[in-house]
Amino acid sequence: MTGPSLRIVRLANFVAPASGGLRTALRELGKGFRAAGHDPVLIVPGERHTDEDTEQGRVITLPGPLLPGTGGYRLLTDKRRVAALLEELAPDRLEVSDRTTLRWTGRWARRARVPAVMVSHETADGVLRTWGLSENLSRKAADALNTRTAHVYSRVVCTTEFAEREFVRIGARNVVRAPLGVDLMERHPALRDPGLRTLHARGDEALLVMCSRLSVEKRPGTALDALDALIRRGRRAVLVVAGDGPLRARLEQRARERGLPVTFLGHVSDRAVLGALQASADVALAPGPAETFGLAALEAMACGTPVVASASSALPEVIGSAGATAADRGEAFADAVDMLLERGECERREAARARAECFGWGTAVEAFLAAHDAEVLNPVKPLRVTGRTVPEGVA
Repeated sequence: MTGPSLRIVRLANFVAPASGGLRTALRELGKGFRAAGHDPVLIVPGERHTDEDTEQGRVITLPGPLLPGTGGYRLLTDKRRVAALLEELAPDRLEVSDRTTLRWTGRWARRARVPAVMVSHETADGVLRTWGLSENLSRKAADALNTRTAHVYSRVVCTTEFAEREFVRIGARNVVRAPLGVDLMERHPALRDPGLRTLHARGDEALLVMCSRLSVEKRPGTALDALDALIRRGRRAVLVVAGDGPLRARLEQRARERGLPVTFLGHVSDRAVLGALQASADVALAPGPAETFGLAALEAMACGTPVVASASSALPEVIGSAGATAADRGEAFADAVDMLLERGECERREAARARAECFGWGTAVEAFLAAHDAEVLNPVKPLRVTGRTVPEGVA
């Protein structure tokens, strides 16, 4: 006997206006919840109030102020309005993707007797370190924050063992693991476009790509330092950056001053064009040290492009032996790029795709529903991958 359909209300702050890993995760999980027979409702900040039915369920935006210096992030700051909306929606489950400004919703859920989960999309101590705090201070502040978070929510969802460590450190007993995923049909090696590659790189040049928000916690400058190191070694290489953010002008100036062959595309709204860029590159760079999963890196791997990632992040868990990891400095990233390029092209591309096939969204949806004690009411349709039919998420 199957359980009831549940209204799963999800709240998030710090959602980029048009793209980004969090926006992608919210969309794909919402689509999965709906396909599984549940009623997902997403509440996010926006420029004005909107309420519409979408493929990921009902999406409500409430007016929220811009957060200065973040390149477009808005916040849900009107607690009374958010609380009133939650009362009106009467959720069966609550899911929150912001452990700082929205942590008060855990107390609301307790009073309303609604099981609530907090999703840890980044490590608190990692983010604090990228903003300049010492390791000791960031760890103490993170432990205090995480203790309060674990106390007020029924469960804390971590996408990797890396993300889970800071909660294990404080002795939290309500942590569960649920991976994120990648759309294996939308992202695949056949998107490789020789014409697009020729537009950005000559035949003897290695094409590097970085798809990232250009903000301090992502450490995008490491990619420029890596390119500089490669060129000084005699490696012919170029870098294409897809993404925008508050550091863009500073990075463009650095590239000009050093004479680096970097193309800044800004935000790429066409996901097919972005996929073709990822598939046409030789190596993707993911320098963010606080990443707890790394969706852009996983998308590149699904396109057959290996990734060099920060060894300080969760990405070593995600990319496995299909990519390479490096210390958080340009020379180390350049070493890792050289190592990957020494492998045969077919070998490195096949390994990247095979690893990505371990992370379908179907597996992620089931894990998140399990965190909510929610059943899959509708059967998951099989996904055709590389000419064979397999359940989504199984390589």
